[in-house]
Amino acid sequence: MPDANPLRRLNASGQSVWYDHIQRSMLTSGMLARLIAEDDLRGLTSNPTIFEKAIASGDYDAALRRELKRNPQQSSRELFFTLAIDDIRAAATALRPTYDATDGVDGMVSLEVSPDLAHDVDGTVREACELFARLDLPNIMIKVPGTVPGLHAVERLITEGVNVNVTLLFSVERYVSVAEAYLRGLERRRALGLPLDRIASVASFFVSRLDTALDPVLAQRRPELQGRIANANAKLAYQEYLDIFGGAHFAALRAAGARPQRLLWASTSTKNPTYPDLLYVDNLIGPDTVNTLPPATYDAFRDHGTVARTLDQDVETALAQLAQLPELGIDLSAVTDQLEIEGVNAFIRSFETLLTAITVKTSPLLA
Repeated sequence: MPDANPLRRLNASGQSVWYDHIQRSMLTSGMLARLIAEDDLRGLTSNPTIFEKAIASGDYDAALRRELKRNPQQSSRELFFTLAIDDIRAAATALRPTYDATDGVDGMVSLEVSPDLAHDVDGTVREACELFARLDLPNIMIKVPGTVPGLHAVERLITEGVNVNVTLLFSVERYVSVAEAYLRGLERRRALGLPLDRIASVASFFVSRLDTALDPVLAQRRPELQGRIANANAKLAYQEYLDIFGGAHFAALRAAGARPQRLLWASTSTKNPTYPDLLYVDNLIGPDTVNTLPPATYDAFRDHGTVARTLDQDVETALAQLAQLPELGIDLSAVTDQLEIEGVNAFIRSFETLLTAITVKTSPLLA
């Protein structure tokens, strides 16, 4: 008898469901345990914006007081990572049975390096290695922005054996560069005689923000393309994934124990209220991928999601839609470059706001 829960069916279809949210109350209330037990939740992702909102809400006030009592000399940055590491470790412990049951494919929890390191290769590598070592669990991923400097960091981190979630990817071209950096890291690691079989990585491809950027222009020039370009772009990225990880280059690495770097669909909530709430979920279902769902989208899919393989359907239509953009005077590369800049800056602002919120909360306690 088919499972009635669409989230469980989605996992069974080959696309892993991760939850794009984490905060202390999820862990202490038993909510995370329920999501794992009832929905077969397979992973968690976090980012500075998520933590910033949680800390500002007061969810961490008691933990901050305890940390300050233990060590009043900690900076706001040190306090943040102490709190975040506690949460990430607890979540990874809860998901460890999933990691074991899937032979290391799922059960992952992601923690991001400081966003202000997005263009600092050495700083990113240093902090990513430190965080990975502090957590000291196999089902941890360190999130690294997929900027040009980030590509170099990814290669070095994979060589070091750090699991990496490469985030803020908007263009197919940048995605291909990320996959190539992953392969180079595996090659370097193999050349050193180090094992490849437990290295895990995902490439987080942001979806809905592309439609948000393009729809106002398309409304004037080609209204029928509104709400369609983001999914078309993602489908093209998946075709590249199939070519890269189905090709001879990766076959040799696979034989040595390596695993594909899965595509992960991020930013899958619908920003335009006139669009279907599952526009960026129902249309991107395919094997060996991940969709990290924010809470409202997660609940919506549990309620009325449709599980059908759509990711590699209508690819020719997607290509034709993307081919129309230059005819309309739209430079897709320029748009995705700008989205990357805005994404990095938004995470930096959230991180700064987060650190300020910690300072505001801790200052009276230190007085």
